[in-house]
Amino acid sequence: MSTPAHSGETITIFKVQPRNESGIVVMSPSQEPDGRLADRHSAYHENRSPPLTWTDVEGAQSYALIVEDPDAPQEKPYLHWMIWNIPPEAGGLPEGVPLAQRIDPPHPIIQGRNDNGDYGWFGPRPPQGHGVHRYYFQLFALDQQVEVGPDTPLAELLHILKGHTLAQGEMMATYEAPTRQ
Repeated sequence: MSTPAHSGETITIFKVQPRNESGIVVMSPSQEPDGRLADRHSAYHENRSPPLTWTDVEGAQSYALIVEDPDAPQEKPYLHWMIWNIPPEAGGLPEGVPLAQRIDPPHPIIQGRNDNGDYGWFGPRPPQGHGVHRYYFQLFALDQQVEVGPDTPLAELLHILKGHTLAQGEMMATYEAPTRQ
């Protein structure tokens, strides 16, 4: 197994200081005991977003999720997913969130553009022979809904997160490109 060349920048969660010390526990039944994400969530396979659950944060008005791969061979971590305005009562996300800018009924959930250029989830697709990559599912409990549209860049969303994060948590999953047959 080779060691990937890492991006030079830290992931988003390290750039945000939450108001509360308590964290959020983020989990997925699609994560194997060794941390590996199931194949169906990778862009090599079905490219379906994984189901997620998390612990509740009192006073949260919405949640935002950012998924990044810091092991990508590029300057910044590879952005796999940005989704915000997740309602506080949701407690998670189902598998296979539709690839759309807005998921309106019954709430105005917004999905931003990933580094593949699409809106919504883009699953793991590390280069062949690049070794195991880490995927950080970073969850932010916010004190308000986020009033920006789907073309908002990560830097702008980060600026909003810095001022409105009550608590945060993360789940790290791994994935390696399938061997060629």
